[in-house]
Parts: sequence; structure tokens; C-alpha cells
Amino acid sequence: MEITIDSTLKSIEPNVKVGVVTYKGITVGDSPQMLKGRLQLFQESLYFDFTDKKITDIPAIQEWRKLFKAAGTDPNRYRPSNEALFRRVQKQQFVGTVNSAVDMNNFLSLQYQIPLGIYDRNKVAGDRITISIGEEHTSYTAINEREISLSNKIVSLDSEGPFGSPYVDSKRTSVTKATKAAVHLIYLQPSMGKDEALNLLKALSTMFTQIHGGEATFDVI
Repeated sequence: MEITIDSTLKSIEPNVKVGVVTYKGITVGDSPQMLKGRLQLFQESLYFDFTDKKITDIPAIQEWRKLFKAAGTDPNRYRPSNEALFRRVQKQQFVGTVNSAVDMNNFLSLQYQIPLGIYDRNKVAGDRITISIGEEHTSYTAINEREISLSNKIVSLDSEGPFGSPYVDSKRTSVTKATKAAVHLIYLQPSMGKDEALNLLKALSTMFTQIHGGEATFDVI
């Protein structure tokens, strides 16, 4: 699969980078108790850590708010998914369990403080993904069942159109218990160096395959 970052996005942030992990032969199911427990305990710990702190002081959230704004998105109205997760935790509106892949995705987003999206490879149309900025009238049905406008928002596109975003992902390519192959997009901090990013992807993919089995390959785009 070929994955590229469009020049329109590169022009507003030359250092933008995305980690890509591809999984095959995985098994998605109900989260094991260990993952459920870790996700719950981690959220409780973060709640106490950020009781008297501002979520927007987190460097990774600052960088993604800046990138959203540069793309034409008001980050106060349309928050990056990492910020949205942390705000839920700060309000004690902890994310519950969906399935092992989604739960792991949420845990990793909180751990690394960045937006992540995981997609069923067999629902991603074609062999090319382009990460760009959504055009006027671009939209999709999100995982929350709402129709989301993607105009001036960072989006991932396949041959059928947009399917993912560091804002909110689409229902079309969502991972279910039937998923056997997946694509994980890790929206890295632009300031992160490539070696650090590769180490992050190695650790992240190892954690994922420990739960789901299968094989993982990764790279930084």
C-alpha cells in the first residue's frame, strides 16, 4: 500500500509526519480484562494528574491545535481527537470498551498524547492512501453516526474518498470483531524526529500484536 502526504498539507507544515502500521493475521474481539483494567486505571490516573492543569498545555495537543488552525479548522470548535479524549478524562467521562482494537487505540492515544486512527484494511478502497486537507462539501458518516463536514480538516482518503481524520473517523472503515487486517495511522507531533518516531511505532505495534496476534510492519511517512 502506498501512503503519501499531499503537498497542500506539507505547504502549511513542512515537518508534518504520519506513522503507518499495517497488521495482518490479527484477531479482534472483546478486550481482555488486562486491557480493560489498564485503560480504566490509566484514565483515573490522568484525571488526578490534570485536575488543576490545562489540557491545552500538553505539547502534543498544542502542536495539533496549531496544525488544525493552519489547515483552516477552528480547534476550539473542532478539537483534535487526542484533545477530545483528554477532555473527556478531565470531566471523568471515561471512554468505555468497544472492542480490543478500539480500546487499544484509545489507550495508545492517551499514552502518547497524539491522535491515532485504526481502520479495517479490507474496507479501505484501493492500494493508496493520501493524507490531505478536505475540500468544500467533503463529508462522511462518522463513528458517532453523525454526518461530519471535512472542509478544511485534515483527512485520509482512499479511492472512494475520505475515510479517516485526526478529528473523528468514519464508520465506513471502522474495525470490528471480523477484522483480520488493519491499517493504523499515527498522527505524530511535527516536532518529533524520525528515529524517535520509529521507536514509538515499534513499541506501539508490539503492544498491539501482543493482544491481537498477527504481524506488523511500520514506517514514518
